[in-house]
Amino acid sequence: MSRPIQAVIHLDALAHNLQVAKQSARQNVSDAHVYAVVKANAYGHGIERVYEAFKQADGFALLDIAEAKRLRALGWQGDILMLEGIFSLQDLLDCHQLKLSFSIHSAHQIDWLRQFQYSYPQAQFDVFVKMNSGMNRLGFIPEAYAEAWVELQKLSIVRSLTHMMHFSDADGERFGESGIQYQYQCFQHMVQQFPAPVTVSNSAAILRHSTVLQSNIARSGIMLYGSSPDYPQHTIHDWQLQPTMTLRTEIIGVQTLQAGQSVGYGSNFLAEKTMRIGIAACGYADGYQRVSPTGTQVLIDGQTSGLIGRVSMDMLAVDLTHLPDSDIGSEVVLWGKASNGAVLPIDDVAKASGTVGYELMCAVTQRVPFIVDARRIPAESAA
Repeated sequence: MSRPIQAVIHLDALAHNLQVAKQSARQNVSDAHVYAVVKANAYGHGIERVYEAFKQADGFALLDIAEAKRLRALGWQGDILMLEGIFSLQDLLDCHQLKLSFSIHSAHQIDWLRQFQYSYPQAQFDVFVKMNSGMNRLGFIPEAYAEAWVELQKLSIVRSLTHMMHFSDADGERFGESGIQYQYQCFQHMVQQFPAPVTVSNSAAILRHSTVLQSNIARSGIMLYGSSPDYPQHTIHDWQLQPTMTLRTEIIGVQTLQAGQSVGYGSNFLAEKTMRIGIAACGYADGYQRVSPTGTQVLIDGQTSGLIGRVSMDMLAVDLTHLPDSDIGSEVVLWGKASNGAVLPIDDVAKASGTVGYELMCAVTQRVPFIVDARRIPAESAA
């Protein structure tokens, strides 16, 4: 018999969240395209597992050529955008052969395009020109953006150009004003000189600012995977998102602690009274955070309980004192959906561990079996 831990991917929830992204992104731009961001192996969910749910996306966005090849192998013929652009001259050949779009954020990448044009003058690329309007990671600073745009217009292998930027604070405020205002004003001032499509919206901007943004292409990422981009200000319930991954296991042992007794390494939890605890088959070698403290929420048979003591490599302890009917074999949900329909949002678990939902879903390790819950995917018109 295999160890009872599983990660379940919910296709209906993935498809539902995509429809939420489309509805939100099209509030100001009625024909906005919504791309599904599937970088980091679809945020730990698996590109092959989520593909069926995301086939109604207008495009995909990711980072790695290898992941782009996986999408093409699945049969996707639409646009694939390489968010970090090209990393070498060789990448341009792959982009040409796979028909990939990509960002350009540095002068050396334009030089690669010039070199590539000599050898492959028949190539045609859709290029996204990235501005650094305050995020200060990738992109041309405003003073250099216009020159880069003009240089790219001169290249015959550049079929189209799209303005691109990334918000640093779309999930909140910056110095008492809207988190998008300082970047968006800078961006708008520059791009008005060169009429072309624009992509600015990430998940936080899609949900919070779509009524005021002009974004012809929206890049929906974390919201697709059942995590709120501005948690705790808003939860997934506020945004009508659904959890897309459930990490679940079972109770494999039960112990009774007397007052003063401890459980687990370090004896950092001491019972203040008689307690009944369950030992669940999940630990940090499965991707659950070792730093998760006592009290971190779990669902046991669909009812709320909490972590007890230190997380081990393969096991953790949970409180069964108030759950007399729970025993060996009882379901333990570390995040996601319980069998009775109860939901433990991944954001709640992440907050207790001092991190974000992104990290938890991406950290589930290879030894955890993944299964796909392939119940009916809602039609686009039903959203």
